Amino acid sequence: MLTDDLLQSRYVRHIERLIELAEKECVRTRFQPEFYPLAQMYLRKFTECRRVFVDQYQRNIVQGFKALQDAGKLEIITCGATHGFMPLMEINKNAVRAQVAVGRQAYEVAFGRPPRGIWNGECGYYPGLDEVLAQNGIRFFFVDAHGILHASKRPKYGVYAPLYCPSGVAAFGRDPESSKSVWSAEEGYPGDFNYREFYRDIGFDLDYDYIRPYIHESGLRINTGIKYYRITGKTPHKEPYNEQWALETAARHAGNFMFNREKQVEYLASLMDRRPIIVSPYDAELFGHWWYEGPDFLNFLLRKIHYDQQTLALITPSEYLEIYPKNQVAVPSLSSWGHKGYCEVWLEGSNDWIYRHLHKAADRMVELANEFKPTGDPLLTRALNQAARELLLAQSSDWAFIMKTRTMVEYAVRRTKEHVAAFTDLYHMIKRREVDESYLRRLEERHNIFPFIDFRVYAD
Repeated sequence: MLTDDLLQSRYVRHIERLIELAEKECVRTRFQPEFYPLAQMYLRKFTECRRVFVDQYQRNIVQGFKALQDAGKLEIITCGATHGFMPLMEINKNAVRAQVAVGRQAYEVAFGRPPRGIWNGECGYYPGLDEVLAQNGIRFFFVDAHGILHASKRPKYGVYAPLYCPSGVAAFGRDPESSKSVWSAEEGYPGDFNYREFYRDIGFDLDYDYIRPYIHESGLRINTGIKYYRITGKTPHKEPYNEQWALETAARHAGNFMFNREKQVEYLASLMDRRPIIVSPYDAELFGHWWYEGPDFLNFLLRKIHYDQQTLALITPSEYLEIYPKNQVAVPSLSSWGHKGYCEVWLEGSNDWIYRHLHKAADRMVELANEFKPTGDPLLTRALNQAARELLLAQSSDWAFIMKTRTMVEYAVRRTKEHVAAFTDLYHMIKRREVDESYLRRLEERHNIFPFIDFRVYAD
């Protein structure tokens, strides 16, 4: 998606409008000493975002990540093609295989090499999924803590060393202690009163006519990204944001996180005959979106780990497996990192209706792939490839998640129905060998993800 021309051009338009809005804010707040420095801060940051995106990376930031990976600074892993929730797709092994295989192919197109690891959608795992991963050359994946702790054999090292599945793929367990210090609403860092308040935005606070060009085209007030207040406390009265205070707090929290990990590692090392690994995964949207200072926290943390201590070392999963190629063999339990740890978020009263349609569509896609595997008809091939895209898009775990969390429910329902309906239309056209080329072309233009896709990925 980051390499899509439409999304790239939309982002440039978006950031340029934010720059324009920030310039206006610098004029509007010039006699308000509590807000004027913040307007300048946003103008500076937005301008730098545009420079990095347009000038440094020519709108393709994937190349920046690729350069860091090629230099050995990061290990980037793949994920399921559309973040499908695999435990609820197990009924159709071909559909699971397609999610993994297309995700692997997308990675290879972007990075010019096969992926070593995968993030299964929602950290979801079911026994046997690792066999599909192994078939696609994946060496490791992640599960939540209880996926390791409830494995088929008691894990000797708990979540602080990987397990090998019978397929030979390694499962790394999420560390609950380090996760809690960031995620917890009560104990986590992002709730500090000095940090920026997410829920106060000029898109809602300022005069409608002034803000109208920078909100939704329908006129709906939305977040612009310019927010002038800090969390302050559990009070409706919010004080102005202070960038310096927030940065000092982020540095202090980074030091605290590092100190706690040092003590954690020292204790674990005293109990283990190998060096423990602490796996601390988070949603990317936490850093910068919900927690505005999250990227600063990471910046301080990485620098402090390098300069200020000798106990911890940063490591990738592949590097750990090279150091410790022998590990306990066991099968992790079915699990996810969703609420209550299993499937309830993606399968409950608000969203359970989608699965009969997804399962039927998956069965039909396998049927088509097997029946038309040898086809040489260009139009049929296009229709079959688009049918695969529509199914993958319908399987995104985000739709069920949105229905459960009651955020943009109408949108999630519409997208699910839209993709299932498009797939069904294509299925009947293909079966009749009467493909409406103009209809197909419109779908290809609207849902153009995975230009490399080959429908045969669903075949037996």
